[in-house]
Amino acid sequence: MGLTIGVDVGGTKVLAGVVDESGQILETDRQTTPRTHPEAIAEVIAGLVASLRQRHKVEAVGIGAAGWIDLDRANVLFAPNLIWRNEPISKRVQKLIDLPIVVENDANCHVWAESRFGAARGYRSVAAVILGTGIGGGMVLDGTVYRGGFGIAAEFGHYRAVPDGRLCGCGNRGCWEQYASGNALVREAREMARLAPISVPYLLKAVAGEVDAITGPLVTEAANAGDEGARQCFDTVGRWVGQGLADLATILDPSCFVVGGGPSDAGPLLMDPAREAFAAALSGGAYRPHAPILQAQLGSSAGLVGAAGLARIR
Repeated sequence: MGLTIGVDVGGTKVLAGVVDESGQILETDRQTTPRTHPEAIAEVIAGLVASLRQRHKVEAVGIGAAGWIDLDRANVLFAPNLIWRNEPISKRVQKLIDLPIVVENDANCHVWAESRFGAARGYRSVAAVILGTGIGGGMVLDGTVYRGGFGIAAEFGHYRAVPDGRLCGCGNRGCWEQYASGNALVREAREMARLAPISVPYLLKAVAGEVDAITGPLVTEAANAGDEGARQCFDTVGRWVGQGLADLATILDPSCFVVGGGPSDAGPLLMDPAREAFAAALSGGAYRPHAPILQAQLGSSAGLVGAAGLARIR
């Protein structure tokens, strides 16, 4: 198969790109994600595809979305940060464009791309966590995405790390993503700024003292600039990441883990405490191999590349 289009549908933007068989992105386009009704999102996707098709001959479209995708890879059962509930997105878009369409969970797209073109090349079994608003999860076994019995496997972010802990958007309490995600990092930083402002002078200066204006990228900047409090926030979240990965290793025993998403861009600030906590928490760790914890390489393009690549596999 020749060129395909990958579409990464997020809570704030829809990013589409033309990708070749080697994973190279030839052109991209984007629009703001509509928050009005499902038909509007389908229209945006179709519009981006139509625009890119004017300059490229493409053969299929892959749509990656942060949500539960059915086993037929056609419908979004539930998307916590979008307006999709039992949404037949493949059928909606196919009415607007005459191309084969595949729908995938966005984390599945990430992990497939990293296993094919990125940090996990050469590993037989790969488990990935994508740290963002929550935690996306995905697994690739022998080059194939593992989807489970109903298509919604590897929702790692929603295993219960803390019984009766923080309320999660899924309706349960204590989910791992409430402690080890991009949102968790921002929560820690805002609490640090309120309780120990002397420890985050760079961060507070960057937001002119407006604590609620603190974002994940600003926490990374502050940590790199020397704010001790910001570094402590990364240490806290990183240790939650590592402890969670240790539990997953006990259950799944992957050849490697890949950690992606915005907080992973901080590199050692997050990865070092994650690896330390993983080694300390791994069951029987003194008597078993430790799966390497790898930083994702493809960055924000992984979802798009993965969606385009998985569109070739129908």
